[in-house]
Amino acid sequence: MPHFMNKKLILLLVGMIFLVALISFSLRDRQNASLPEQFIKDTVGFAQSIVAKPANYITGIFNNINSLLNTYEENKRLKMRLEDFAVLQAEVNTLQSENESLKELVDKESSLKDYDPLNATVIARNPDQWEEKIILNRGSSQGVKLNMAVMSSQGLIGKISLVTPFTSEVELLNTNNPNYRVSAIVQGEKKDVFGLIEGYDVERNELILKRIDSSFEVNVGELVVSSGLGGIFPKGILIGEITEVTTDDFGLTKMAYVKPAADFSMLEDVIIAKRNATIIDGSDGEGTNKDLTNKTNSESANEGEE
Repeated sequence: MPHFMNKKLILLLVGMIFLVALISFSLRDRQNASLPEQFIKDTVGFAQSIVAKPANYITGIFNNINSLLNTYEENKRLKMRLEDFAVLQAEVNTLQSENESLKELVDKESSLKDYDPLNATVIARNPDQWEEKIILNRGSSQGVKLNMAVMSSQGLIGKISLVTPFTSEVELLNTNNPNYRVSAIVQGEKKDVFGLIEGYDVERNELILKRIDSSFEVNVGELVVSSGLGGIFPKGILIGEITEVTTDDFGLTKMAYVKPAADFSMLEDVIIAKRNATIIDGSDGEGTNKDLTNKTNSESANEGEE
């Protein structure tokens, strides 16, 4: 028994010595691995490559899916930002357009002189007369009355034809109403020439200026403005530009076609002109002050505008 124990001790001692030798051998500074080390390293490397390839493939799939999801989310965010930018750009353009229009309207107010300007916005158009009438967001509660003149920053557009407490309807200059007249002046090079805007040529999209004295010279390109004689439309408000001059059916007077200064299809911000003027009341032979906006249509017609 003691002999057997001695053998175990001897083997354990030899094993420890061999292990220490292997450790010291592996730890020493050398450039070439031994054959056992090469075998072990190659075997482990091959096993690792077998396991690593599918693992890397699966990891790559998950990474690609994750990248795709991130790209999709980022694309959605960028689209939302682009939509926000488009909306913002539209708002900026609208504000710039409104600002320019309002600036022009402010400049236009200074030329009204004896008129009380009231700003209004077009809120609708009459479905039955889409090209002839518009509806504003101002009514009798804001002091609007029948026959008040309405203009845009470009020029004269029409007059109030119907009033409710909070809205009003405007009959435009391009109406087919045969009784609609505007007393006008052609600003000639030598002298001003009077006439009446009567009618609208649908084919030419132009106003018709009639009752021009044949003795006066009227030329293409001259401007036509309101005369203010009828007591409704302000004096000096641009109506349009003459494009053609001819004679009427009887050859006694001249007739001209006038291209409107205002674009009747693109009306947004307008001015209602409330006018107070002095007229002559012939009943007592003395001049009395009256509000011309209370005159009837027949009285307006006698003044040259209806």
